[in-house]
Amino acid sequence: MAIQFVKVKRNILFGDNPGERYIARIVREQSVDLDYIAEQIAGASTMSKADVMGVLQQLQVEMSYHLLRGASVRLGLLGTFTPNLRAKSQADAESVKADTIKGLHIAFRPSPWLTSKIKGARFNYVDTTIKSIVQSTNASDGDPQMMDALLDKRERRAKKELTEK
Repeated sequence: MAIQFVKVKRNILFGDNPGERYIARIVREQSVDLDYIAEQIAGASTMSKADVMGVLQQLQVEMSYHLLRGASVRLGLLGTFTPNLRAKSQADAESVKADTIKGLHIAFRPSPWLTSKIKGARFNYVDTTIKSIVQSTNASDGDPQMMDALLDKRERRAKKELTEK
């Protein structure tokens, strides 16, 4: 599994070496949605797509519920979603009120397992005239070895699909 990148020219306006420079930019794969992920999980399991979709839709409901009440949501080997406030600072505690809160955002912190996968990512240069191929991975329970095996299996399946096209 490798992340594809292209070389792009940018005009850097600040820093130690301003001027025209080249940098690597990720080639974004086509986004995958819940429907696609449900199909992939169903294909790798004994559950039907409808069963998987029902579970994934309820996961969205449950995550939203808990995040909107201020709880962090840990999703095993994926990581943790945590709600945080954006608020304007005040000189004293009495001035801190609901109207000083500017908004809510959700931060994602990858698990140690996912962080190790990110650190070990490989990168391949690609010609921008070649279209990318959609790839996704499916999730398992909290067993890192099982997740590694499933990722390897998913990568093999994606390569097989690529050769069949």
